[in-house]
Amino acid sequence: MGDQTQTNVSRVNFSDPLYLHPSDHPGMMPVAKSFDGSNFGSWKKAITIALSAKNKLGFVNGKVIKPASDHNNFDVWQRCNHMVMSWILIVLSSDISESVLYSSSAEEIWKDLEDRFGQSNGAKLYQL
Repeated sequence: MGDQTQTNVSRVNFSDPLYLHPSDHPGMMPVAKSFDGSNFGSWKKAITIALSAKNKLGFVNGKVIKPASDHNNFDVWQRCNHMVMSWILIVLSSDISESVLYSSSAEEIWKDLEDRFGQSNGAKLYQL
């Protein structure tokens, strides 16, 4: 039995973006500060670093592609996508979180946040 366990553990690919570490859970705060609509640039940088450290950045930038619903990895992808969604939602203020709650993917949430808060204010920049 010990040899079988050893063999299964050695087959786990820890660098696969579909791998979730046993310490990963939906209530985990990936960054210390919640996003309330201000300082999007610094919040985006912090959450990008956190997701990259967890090897989950591909879920927001589109590099980890959603497989077909009949594919063997679909359920695993869905679980990881939901985990990343929960990490993003937990660090958003309640009004922003509610506005993206029904998004179907972490990538969709990310694009929505970038569209709404990533736009620089040209008049404000000119004034500075």
